[in-house]
Amino acid sequence: MKRQVEAGAAALPEEQLGVVARAQVRLASLGSMALMSGQVFSRAVRPPYNLRALAYHTESLGVRSLPIALLTSTFAGLVISLQFGYFLGRFGVQYTVGRVVVLTLFRELAPVLTALTVGARIGSGMAAELGAMTVTEQVDAIRALGADPLRKLVVPRVLACLLVMPVLTIFGDVVGLVAGALVVKAQYALPLDLFFQGALDAVLLEDFVSGVFKGAVFGVIIGLVGCFKGLTVEGGTEGVGRATTQTVAVTSVAVCLADFFITKLTLYV
Repeated sequence: MKRQVEAGAAALPEEQLGVVARAQVRLASLGSMALMSGQVFSRAVRPPYNLRALAYHTESLGVRSLPIALLTSTFAGLVISLQFGYFLGRFGVQYTVGRVVVLTLFRELAPVLTALTVGARIGSGMAAELGAMTVTEQVDAIRALGADPLRKLVVPRVLACLLVMPVLTIFGDVVGLVAGALVVKAQYALPLDLFFQGALDAVLLEDFVSGVFKGAVFGVIIGLVGCFKGLTVEGGTEGVGRATTQTVAVTSVAVCLADFFITKLTLYV
């Protein structure tokens, strides 16, 4: 009887469920995702390795996401340099703006903004692609042929996200810093050599590594959430659209939560 009730609750749209039933559904979904994550990692470290699929998804998810990542980092560098240059000028220490900008970019803004913007693109894309395969029973066909859908469909996408997000973060660091230096020179007449000298004096290797590590963690989160939402689609094409929207929301919240805990870990441990 209990299983029948749970099955009936799962068949209803989540908006029509009560608070308790909705919480149960989300907890069950979280447990299923954790189980899938363990299976994906176990398959990722065992041969055979599908390098061709990995290269394809790396190009599809990384190279095609480069323009939006660079654009986001450029405007982030422009805005924070303009803001910090103005406020530091109130205290007569405008020459230190390079130090503030480089630490803000390397540790927080470059990895987080890249994950939020690029993650929305590639996460929703993976959810839509795998969701369409799920509703058209292509995933079931893969199982019927004796292949493993996780190894064939999920592992290359997650590994590609793991590889491309740190690289995009590094590009974002460089572009954002250059954009910040240019706007400070144009707006406040601060020499470029003074800006970059202050940045080099302030930044440490651990500041750079912290941002790159965040990018890698964010990439894994984006890949897992997008693939899980795509493989668990229900309700036909309408369900695909719902899964795509949920992927963007879940990845954004997960990235922000992960950013807090990683920051606490890298600063105080």
